[in-house]
Amino acid sequence: MTVNPAPAAPTTSELLEIADALLPGHSLDSARITAGNLHHAILLPGTAAVRVSKRPSSAQEMPRRTEVLREIAQAGLPFAVPEPLTPVTRFGERAAVAVSWIGGEAQPEGQGDPAQIGKLLRAVREVTVTPRLRQLLNAPREKGWAEILAEEVVPRLPDRWRDECRRRLEAARDLEAVPDALVHGDLCGLNVHWSRDGRLIGVLDWDQAHLFDPAIDAALMAWHGWDNVRKAVDPETYRRARIYDAPFDVGHLVGVLDGRPLTNVEGYVRSIVAWLEKNV
Repeated sequence: MTVNPAPAAPTTSELLEIADALLPGHSLDSARITAGNLHHAILLPGTAAVRVSKRPSSAQEMPRRTEVLREIAQAGLPFAVPEPLTPVTRFGERAAVAVSWIGGEAQPEGQGDPAQIGKLLRAVREVTVTPRLRQLLNAPREKGWAEILAEEVVPRLPDRWRDECRRRLEAARDLEAVPDALVHGDLCGLNVHWSRDGRLIGVLDWDQAHLFDPAIDAALMAWHGWDNVRKAVDPETYRRARIYDAPFDVGHLVGVLDGRPLTNVEGYVRSIVAWLEKNV
């Protein structure tokens, strides 16, 4: 399997130069820099967030993901979504775009109002999927997600977990199909911003958005605790969410739902093993 290596990590100065090129005239004095799986982010509080690709694959995908943001921002959601402020621009091997600032802050792990969690999950799954959004989200599938995991991941797991994970994976694979809906795909605590009084303000980072079973997003909201998720959704959605999460954490599952091949199988397996050691 060929893996495209990431370019050398950019320096702080290089990232600030990119932000300045995209947003000329804006002060960078208060800029903060963070890094996720796909992008570096230069945060300009109250102004914008500048996303800079970390590797060639994320640079290639940035135009499509930016158009996904544009479509979702027009869907009339009851919370803010980052909107593109600039075109996607290439800086050598990297791509970058500035998106609108979303205020608020993440809630601590294990906390949350089930009513607000339920409101968020309903709003996302009820988004009208336009032909344009469907085209942007539908990726060609080389294999089914369960097939990828069964063939490439389960055999690499330590013996003590292999049979149990295979059984749990089969249970998730065999769930009765439900109509596809918009799934955010990364509703961890840091991507959902709330006011200090618990009001939902906005949802960031739609890079993993896809069309699938909305129980995936319910499982991802277990950041707030499974008891809060149970109170936020109907019993069937809760049941499906637990089954999707059971093999080795729904956050890992999301990485293969579009059917694309894994680019770093060994790293993916190491992450799953770390989760299994902590949770099983």
